[in-house]
Amino acid sequence: MNLNEIIKNNKHNVKNIIKLITREEVNEDLEQEVYIKVWKNAEKYKEQGSFSGWIKTIAKNVSKDYLKSSYRKKQDLTTSDDNVLMLVKDNKSTPEKKLLQTERQKQITKAIEELKPKFKDVILLCEIEGLSYEECSIKLKCPLGTVKSRLYNAKKELSEKLENLM
Repeated sequence: MNLNEIIKNNKHNVKNIIKLITREEVNEDLEQEVYIKVWKNAEKYKEQGSFSGWIKTIAKNVSKDYLKSSYRKKQDLTTSDDNVLMLVKDNKSTPEKKLLQTERQKQITKAIEELKPKFKDVILLCEIEGLSYEECSIKLKCPLGTVKSRLYNAKKELSEKLENLM
């Protein structure tokens, strides 16, 4: 199949996906980027799913990447004086704030220490160390569902113990 046929057969779907994700009526640059990626990566396509499904996935990913980059650009450009003042005010730490923060941290640490070992382990790995569920599953040598269940129950128990902090 040549590139012209690919574009002709998938143009409608690609446009709709881009419009749906970006909320822009027309974005020819993104359409072009999708077809360039299809052309460059055509040899990597594995016939496990439909070819049009593969192209739709590329369109979704290109659109999401576009949103991420445009959001960052907007964030960098929109720094109003009020935002700057808020940041400056918040950065000033008073002895009272430090004391409250230290006490809060002690309560959280104590609550984690009081958890059952299986809950404590999953909280430390997933929430403190930032491991994915899959990585925790491997490290703890238990099924993925068990990790998710333990994490849910650990968070539930912590929220009950730390209710006064919320």
